[in-house]
Amino acid sequence: MLTRRAFVVPKAGSLKNLYIQEQTLPLPDSDQVTIAVKAIGLNYADIFAIKGLYSATPKGAFVPGLEYAGEVVQVGSKVTHLKVGDKIMGVTRFGSYTTHLNIDARYVMPLPEGWTFAEGAAFPVQVLTAYYALVPLGALKNGQTVLIHSAAGGVGILANRIAKRLGAYTIGVVGNASKLELLHKEGYDGAVIRSTQFKNDVQKALQGRELNIVLETTGSKYFYWSYELLASQGRLIAYGSAQFTTQGNRPNYFKLVCRYLFRPRLSPLKMIPQNKSLMAFNLIWIYEKAKLMQELWAEINVLKLPPPLIGHTFSFEQLPQALQLFQTGKTVGKIIVEVS
Repeated sequence: MLTRRAFVVPKAGSLKNLYIQEQTLPLPDSDQVTIAVKAIGLNYADIFAIKGLYSATPKGAFVPGLEYAGEVVQVGSKVTHLKVGDKIMGVTRFGSYTTHLNIDARYVMPLPEGWTFAEGAAFPVQVLTAYYALVPLGALKNGQTVLIHSAAGGVGILANRIAKRLGAYTIGVVGNASKLELLHKEGYDGAVIRSTQFKNDVQKALQGRELNIVLETTGSKYFYWSYELLASQGRLIAYGSAQFTTQGNRPNYFKLVCRYLFRPRLSPLKMIPQNKSLMAFNLIWIYEKAKLMQELWAEINVLKLPPPLIGHTFSFEQLPQALQLFQTGKTVGKIIVEVS
């Protein structure tokens, strides 16, 4: 057994509930490994879980966090593909906000050669989200056009890289002009700033092309406008609802209720003659399918993607401040917490 430090939420409801606790970590089970965590990746699901707005949030006290990178320090008796000292990255169904964790060895991947721990912690959740949306669900083909919301974020950047590898024409959507330079650097073919002119701006960016796939993360009016822009046989894939991310430590339930009441609605009776599809998924579901996750990783590895973009770095003790910045929506790339 060893002693670890972990950020614990005794009860979901507020970011202020997050505090550091010393805990005793038992020896790993036979099919587990113990990881000394070196870097932690932050995700919107973390904020939703801490505030109690995520259906998959554990009951009672829990340690948040879905992804990490680190080093193997103990190996269970049945684990043969990992050894002490291996540098790895991985995903977990909560629990990564810590200095050490025990994890099922099936969910651990080697850290690519030359990558830092920060880059490893920025990769798993984002790349699985982007790839699953584009390929298994979106059925992306060479020459098709993809509209990517939150284009300067971790998922958006990786979605663009994957789409370009597969021969797509990509248009990124961002909230303000300060992020356009990054989209140009990342090789987006077009860029749009969210505004009341959204539909007209997207049509200009399409330059006569059909819009085949939309990766949607807002859950707001842009969801509905994006769906309207889809060509026949177009697919909108939703994997987030950023409009329900409110500022402050606690949820603003009045705003949430208003946004819920005025959320976009689609009728199957209209979708059928329009020949358009809406698909949605939650990455927690993929976590429950270890074999599928391994298959997705094998396909992702073939793409040989470059290291992800790290936009902001915080120390372990600064993790609450990192979450405060994250929920503002003013970040680019991935927010990483480094564990010394």
